[in-house]
Amino acid sequence: MNKKVTLIHGDGIGPEIVEVVKEIFAAANAPVEWENENAGQTTLDEKGELIPQSLISSLEKNKLGLKGPITTPVGKGFKSVNIQLRQRFDLYANVRPAKNIEGLESRFYNVDIVLFRENTEGLYSGLEFYDERLGIADSISRITDLGCERIVKAAFEFAVKHNRKKITLVHKANVLKLAGATLLKAGKKIAVDYPQIEMDDIIIDNACMQLVIRPERFDVLVTTNLFGDILSDLCAGLVGGLGVVPGANIGDDVAIFEAVHGTAPDIAGKGLANPTALLKSGIMMLNYMKENEVANRIENALHTVLKDKEKRTGDLGGKSNTSQFTQYIIEEMKANK
Repeated sequence: MNKKVTLIHGDGIGPEIVEVVKEIFAAANAPVEWENENAGQTTLDEKGELIPQSLISSLEKNKLGLKGPITTPVGKGFKSVNIQLRQRFDLYANVRPAKNIEGLESRFYNVDIVLFRENTEGLYSGLEFYDERLGIADSISRITDLGCERIVKAAFEFAVKHNRKKITLVHKANVLKLAGATLLKAGKKIAVDYPQIEMDDIIIDNACMQLVIRPERFDVLVTTNLFGDILSDLCAGLVGGLGVVPGANIGDDVAIFEAVHGTAPDIAGKGLANPTALLKSGIMMLNYMKENEVANRIENALHTVLKDKEKRTGDLGGKSNTSQFTQYIIEEMKANK
């Protein structure tokens, strides 16, 4: 039986790479029925709404979404679409795997890191104030016991389910005494229930240095919102960039999987977009749905194509356009039925 999924097309190259995912899922007979929606600059221009009520209703009903890259207008008072969706549906766990893909060139190898970023509070809580008289801007980083405990627990649960050995808490407790202590306290409290998983902690600046010296030492990282935002892009850079890594925003009831790169308006409509990140996010969604067989079939075909440099899209040093790259993946799936 097909599962209804809210499909958010996005802006720029978003609609192009969304169509690729639809085509590949159809070829793989993935048990998904798409419900098409949108948000961002396109819907603002067409409907006067940044996030239409129809999208909210669709996500409330389906509980599952796949999202292309979205543009939030800058400098016009609009709050990020991504942040609004995360907070509206309490998608507290931002999960970003970063793993080397065989054959894809990188400065680092043996990288296999999964980062759990708290997704709803911290400096992204939206608690900002500006005093025009004094020229002072205040941004409040709100960290809660609940927020820290549930992101740490999500990381431990993932580690157990996927046979991971170690969790590292990333913080700045030497300076941010209370916020850092809150995360560390949560780690110690939750770790008691998972004696089979090793846990340690590291200060954020040292973590950044260690990630570009010995990234293979890390397994599962868990951290607060702003640090996670920065570290997730750093980890993506270790394995080839934002164009080849998936992302997920997961709560207790709703999950939205997404491409984590931008809308690339300079190449929109030219058939040059690389759909790998959104396709991998779709694969991640299938695994979340427990449709592991079809997820593995698509991923194996994708990785086989990526091994052949000539078949890759131009951003990865290849010669394929978006359509050709898509067909290579479909042909690979057919050849290995």
